[in-house]
Amino acid sequence: MKNFRKTGPMVAAALGMALSVGAVQAADVEWKASHQWPGGKGDVRDEMVQMIARHMQEANTGVEIKVYPGKSLFKPKEQWGAMTKGKLDMTAFPLSYAGGRHPEFNLTLMPGLVKNHDHARRLNKSEFMQRIKKIMEDEGVLVLADTWLAGGFVSTKECSVVPDDVKGMKFRAAGKAFEQMLQAAGASITSMPSSEIYSGLQTGVLDGAITSSSSLVSYRIYEQVKCLTAPGANALWVMYEPILMAKSSFEKLSPQQQAELMKAGAMAEEYAYTASIDADKKLVEAYKNAGVKVVEMTAEQAAMWRKIADVSSYKAFADEVKGGKELLDLALSVE
Repeated sequence: MKNFRKTGPMVAAALGMALSVGAVQAADVEWKASHQWPGGKGDVRDEMVQMIARHMQEANTGVEIKVYPGKSLFKPKEQWGAMTKGKLDMTAFPLSYAGGRHPEFNLTLMPGLVKNHDHARRLNKSEFMQRIKKIMEDEGVLVLADTWLAGGFVSTKECSVVPDDVKGMKFRAAGKAFEQMLQAAGASITSMPSSEIYSGLQTGVLDGAITSSSSLVSYRIYEQVKCLTAPGANALWVMYEPILMAKSSFEKLSPQQQAELMKAGAMAEEYAYTASIDADKKLVEAYKNAGVKVVEMTAEQAAMWRKIADVSSYKAFADEVKGGKELLDLALSVE
C-alpha cells in the first residue's frame, strides 16, 4: 500500500486497466451445468454443482458456470446425449440412466454390489471403475467428482423388507438391475426419473419406489407414503451419481483453469462423501417427523434379496453384456 501511494496516478491507471482486463476474463468462458434435482433445497448433488460453480467464480478463474437445476435445461436422461454432443458442459448424472446406450453402466447400480459408503470409495480406485471411465472418456465425457449415494424403499402399503412384500405391487426402481430383481420378486415395474416419483405415488401409478436418500427427502416423498425401509447397515441400493463434464469443454480451458476445476471437483467429492452419510441420517429423521414408519433390513433379509438378484440381475448382466461376467467379477472382487 505504501508503494501504491508513492507511485500515484500511473500505477492507479495500470491497476485500473488490470481490473478491467480481469472483469473481461471473468466472463470469457461460460459453462452450462444441468441436473434434475431441486435447486437450493439441500440436495447433495445440487450442492456439489453449486460448490464447483462458486469456487470457479471466487478463484477468479474466468470460468462462469451457470447452474440449471430441476430439469430446467434438459430432461434427466437427455443429459448424457447433450454431453456427448457438446450441448452441455457439466452435469450431476446417475450413470445408469445411460445404461441403454452403454449396458456396462448398469453395473453402477446393482443390488448389493456396494456394501456401504467406505466400500464405494474403494471401488473408485479399482480396475472396475477404470474400465467404466474409459468407456465414458471414449464417448467424450470425463468424471469431475465421484459420488455414490445410498437409498431406500418407500411404500404406500406395508413395509418392503423381504421379497414377498413387493408381490403384486407397482414399483419404480432406478436402474435395469433393480427392475429385474423386483420383477423376479413379483412386482410390476413402471420406469420414471426420481423427479416423477411423487406424482406417481400420489396418483396411484406407483405403490412403491426405490431411490436415493437425498431424493427421498428433497422431493418430499414422505408426504405420500406409509413406510420407509432406510439404507441402514444393509443397504441394497447404492448408486453412482458423479459430476461429469464434457471432455471437449474441459480441453478448451487453460491449464490454470483446468487445475482450479479439478480442485473444485475434489472438494465437491469430499463433501459428497460426508454429506451422503448425513443424508441417510436426515432421511430417517425427516420420515419419522412426518409420521412415516421407518424400518431397516437385517443382514438375513438383505441376503434374501441378494439371492433373487443372483438369478435375475447378476445373471442377466453376465449373459447379455459383452464382457459382462469379467466386469462383474472385477466389481465383486473389491473388498
